[in-house]
Amino acid sequence: MAQPLPFSRRRTEPADMKKLLPTLGLATLITSASAQFQVNPQMGLTFQSLTSTGIPNQDFKASVGWNIGSDVRIGDRLFFQPGAFLSRNRTISSYNDGSTIVSESDLITTNLRLRALCGYRLVDSYQFDVRLFAGPSYDVLMSVDGKSSGDIAWDKGDFSAGSFNIEAGLGFDMGVFTLSPTATFGLNRAFSDVASVKDIDSRYVTYGLTIGVNFGDDDE
Repeated sequence: MAQPLPFSRRRTEPADMKKLLPTLGLATLITSASAQFQVNPQMGLTFQSLTSTGIPNQDFKASVGWNIGSDVRIGDRLFFQPGAFLSRNRTISSYNDGSTIVSESDLITTNLRLRALCGYRLVDSYQFDVRLFAGPSYDVLMSVDGKSSGDIAWDKGDFSAGSFNIEAGLGFDMGVFTLSPTATFGLNRAFSDVASVKDIDSRYVTYGLTIGVNFGDDDE
């Protein structure tokens, strides 16, 4: 007597499962990546100065400027944070010729700052995060303006076309809002090789404070 053939559905189940598992894995990966991606538009204040000039009687003091831009955060506890910010920085330069007369000038620069930072969430809760981040950045010098009340005058040709920096800061995320104090230290000379400024060995030092909003969710 002929034996009945096995039910055909049993033979197809392993093949169906093999097709289903990669699909589920891809869906899980996409969901995880989207849950760990944030866009953070911000604006705030800057305080930019320059280090010691190495020239007697010449000095730079920080004054208030502003910046606006956005960064993104990719990752969970450990994250990558690239970003771009437009900044308008103001520094007061002064020169004392040894008499009681002091010449002062507002040095105003416009820069595009490109960041490639990495960070770690020190506190990672549902409604409150504390982040530590650091890494390199680069300032592209776009313009230089000066408002002189004495014999000091600046123009774009006096300065390097850009500045490589090392940057560090803290971030505080409170619901949809984010607050970040930062410190940035220039690695190369701020000034160009023009004869009138080639002996000034100053580098940029910039402190910032930004407030912004978070679009995206890192808590899922």
